[in-house]
Amino acid sequence: MRYDSKEINNQTIFCMKNLENELRKMDFQYFGTGSHVVSASAFLAKKDIIFLDVRTNEEMKNVKLPLTTFCPVLEIPVNELPDRIAEVPKDKLVGIFCPGAIRASMVFMYLKGLGYDRLRIITGGYPALMEELKPGKIYKKTNS
Repeated sequence: MRYDSKEINNQTIFCMKNLENELRKMDFQYFGTGSHVVSASAFLAKKDIIFLDVRTNEEMKNVKLPLTTFCPVLEIPVNELPDRIAEVPKDKLVGIFCPGAIRASMVFMYLKGLGYDRLRIITGGYPALMEELKPGKIYKKTNS
């Protein structure tokens, strides 16, 4: 995207105010209740969701996450997200995934800064997702 200097300034101000407001919410109760995170099983049980995979292309090539039985999957590496932001819907619950939750946390704050409010960081890494891909869980999902 190309912006003129006025657009950049306005967008920067908007983003910074959103980030400041988000940071002000992050008190003991915020972290204690964990409303910003969700387990893989709880997330995949929800309706009207998007799984946002922010791993690198190399990681995605070597470890596939075939979750389309459960929900649409967006594979957008962290470094490509600014150029592909239009692909991330604001009207659905977006679960953000990377194996260690570090990149997912960065993307969570980035999207919060852009005004996204239906976001969760998916916890548990690969083991939690692999648990959801067992035949019994896939069978249950496809036959419910």
